[in-house]
Amino acid sequence: MQQTQDPVIAKLEQIEGRFVEIERQILDPAVSCDPVKVIPLSKEQGKLRLTVERFREYRKCLTEIEQAQQMEADGSGDPELRQMAREELGRLTPLKTRLYEEIRDSLVMSDDSAIASIILEVRAGTGGEEAALFARDLYNMYTRYAEAQGWKIELLAHSPSDMGGFREVVLNVSGPGVWTHLGYEGGGHRVQRVPETEAQGRIHTSAATVAVLPEPEEVDVYIKPEDVVEQVCRSGGAGGQNVNKVNSAIRLEHLPTGITVSMRDERSQHKNRAKAWRILRSRIFDLQQGKINAERDQNRKTMIGSGDRSQRIRTYNFPQNRVTDHRINVSLYSLDKFILGAMDEMVKALMDYDKQQRLANL
Repeated sequence: MQQTQDPVIAKLEQIEGRFVEIERQILDPAVSCDPVKVIPLSKEQGKLRLTVERFREYRKCLTEIEQAQQMEADGSGDPELRQMAREELGRLTPLKTRLYEEIRDSLVMSDDSAIASIILEVRAGTGGEEAALFARDLYNMYTRYAEAQGWKIELLAHSPSDMGGFREVVLNVSGPGVWTHLGYEGGGHRVQRVPETEAQGRIHTSAATVAVLPEPEEVDVYIKPEDVVEQVCRSGGAGGQNVNKVNSAIRLEHLPTGITVSMRDERSQHKNRAKAWRILRSRIFDLQQGKINAERDQNRKTMIGSGDRSQRIRTYNFPQNRVTDHRINVSLYSLDKFILGAMDEMVKALMDYDKQQRLANL
């Protein structure tokens, strides 16, 4: 039988204890009648339920194995029953291994799997117009990959460049597994190619930065209204006469953190305000989670959520048709397909590496 000294089992017992405690609290009339208390408890219970159910199935399997072993070892028992016990052991033993691996893997990735909506921001870095064109290529790459996964994509804000690139583009991507697949994209992306703006065929190096933020629900992050200063002004740019007459652009500043968000893409002030609040909430949540993770343990780092925008994580070398991820030292010689959204091989390699790192740190 698996010993409780196993860190995986010890962690699962801790999770099950929390699950039982939440059940007890929800049954308390003082809690069940108070939405402010019961909603976050129910959400936490929902996140833990699958892991707890798998753990209980695993323990049941261990008990059945122990009973079958005793029956099979009983020399005075019915030979037919002993044969049945041997057959049962042949079925239960691989089941035990499979269940253990499943709950171990879900244990280290469960928090990320629960995040089904992200804010993805792409900004042009050094390289002028070529960097803006590269930012556009990254935007197209992510949207094609998201479409292939069946996720929902919503463009929140964008700032076009003169040649059709993006100085900045912000989108929301939502769907099952979106954070576990795209959470590794945060950081600096570098491109080496002959730019459209280059007449003599020389290879240039340009850059873009990507930020991937989990989009929290309102119950996950509380922002005091008095901590946010809102400014309303007239939108600029294209859009006809309406944008010059209507005060539709919104700028939010969160005083405690200094985080600011400006939104002017929509003609409707209400739509701009709603989008600005979504981005602000995500940036504050990301900041809070970063502090929590840092305080928890400096040594237990995971790749997801740790993408420093100044850290170069990937190089796109067009002359060699090569894309290289520097965190895992993996190069794929299929950049032409990769930039069109065929990211599965690299994403899987990143997920596998991250899982191994988390298991080692468990």
